[in-house]
Amino acid sequence: MRKIIAISLLATLVTFSSCKKDDKVLPDLKMSNFLFQKVYNTGLQHDVYLNANGVVLSGRVPYEADITQLIANFNFIGSEVRIGDKIQTSNITINDFSEPITYTVYGDDGATKDYTVDVTWFTGLPIISITTENGEEINSRDDYVNGFVTINGGRIFDDGSGEMKIKGRGHSTWYVHPKKPYQLKFNEKSEVLGMPEDKKWIFLAEHSDKTLMRNSLAFEMGYISKLEWTPAHHYSEVFINDEYNGTYNITQKVEASENRVNIGASGFLCEIDTPDHLEEGDIYFNSTQFTVQIKAPEITFESQEYNYIKNHIIEFENILYSSNFKHPQNGYRKYIDVETFVDWYLINEIAKNVDSKDYSSMYFYHVPGLKIKMVPLWDFDLGFGNVDYADSQYPDGFWVKDHRWFSRLFEDPYFVNQVKTRFNYFKSNQDYFIQFIDEKTEYLKYAQKENDKKWDVFGNYIWPNPVVYETHEEEVNYLKNWFVNRMNLLDEAFNAM
Repeated sequence: MRKIIAISLLATLVTFSSCKKDDKVLPDLKMSNFLFQKVYNTGLQHDVYLNANGVVLSGRVPYEADITQLIANFNFIGSEVRIGDKIQTSNITINDFSEPITYTVYGDDGATKDYTVDVTWFTGLPIISITTENGEEINSRDDYVNGFVTINGGRIFDDGSGEMKIKGRGHSTWYVHPKKPYQLKFNEKSEVLGMPEDKKWIFLAEHSDKTLMRNSLAFEMGYISKLEWTPAHHYSEVFINDEYNGTYNITQKVEASENRVNIGASGFLCEIDTPDHLEEGDIYFNSTQFTVQIKAPEITFESQEYNYIKNHIIEFENILYSSNFKHPQNGYRKYIDVETFVDWYLINEIAKNVDSKDYSSMYFYHVPGLKIKMVPLWDFDLGFGNVDYADSQYPDGFWVKDHRWFSRLFEDPYFVNQVKTRFNYFKSNQDYFIQFIDEKTEYLKYAQKENDKKWDVFGNYIWPNPVVYETHEEEVNYLKNWFVNRMNLLDEAFNAM
């Protein structure tokens, strides 16, 4: 037994001795302490350190930094570092970090280890820079200011630029808030942030909505609905004459167009509006229930086209309020596309959109020979409980159901059943909408901070907020809780019908 143990020990010692003589123990390949130093990079006010999460190094640089010309400082363990075939030297090599870059650390034995360096420029959103002629201020909703726009689409969209003109837009949003909404118009039809080309584009300021996402949430409902068209939109950081103006929601304009509300050659796009919004040059008529603006086509008072659409809407309303209005062939269903009326109603009712009961931004269109269709959705920044002057603040109770057309429609069991069935569809997507809010919250995590630095929104009352919170997270939680409560309460209310 002693002999066997001795032989085993001898074999172990020989093996160990052999390893020490012939094998070189190599250190683990590693990259660390990755940063951009202000002394080497124009536009940095301080050194920018990247955070390490395994082999992913991430961070962000300010707007003033040229992300396409950054010099990195880093330490590494290994023989050399390359990007592709290019050797990297700390504090010397210049790289374009507008897209994630893979750094490869090489060892003496040919082993490699990859690190992904992911740098966010400013907030990570596309950047739209507007320069007006002679630095002229944009201070009118009526008069355009000429200028030039440059669009940096970031990692998602194509870049673009061109001559344009810009003016203010909106009603309360223009007069009440310091952060102004705008309408931009190109000389030629142009694509913006991947959206189908057209001339006019809307810059929603979302100043009352501190989450920045109520319009986006309503539009998302529209995208999965049976509505024929819902405006496309994307967020962007906006600079005007080299000054940061905040985070905007860039959207398609509600107008007649092949890429927007397609009314063809003979159709009419109309808006149920308040008389207070009427301006010189607006073409409108009074139906039996509402003031209706004719947004398209361009016609004159008492023209043949004017009299046609006016008389057709009045004819529909007369039938709607007649004793025979429920008749499947000769009642209101002869005049309206019920599916679009139901989905438009439900999305506005879910949001409890304050303006959609009897005020403004209620759009529909009609093509002669076809039925009236409700489309599109618009103006939800005061929806989802973001209002302090009406009962639409609270998640319980109906609101848009009291719209004069819809209150009558709800007297028909057929329409009620259509609404109940479609509500179940939206209710089944409730978790999807919550996920959508969470994803947008992550997407806007830097943008909402920069926007707040500019406009000081958190912790302050901004008309007409019903609640005031200190952080974006709290504002988003309020929206999510309100939305869930609203869906549950509507579920009970519709089931009780």
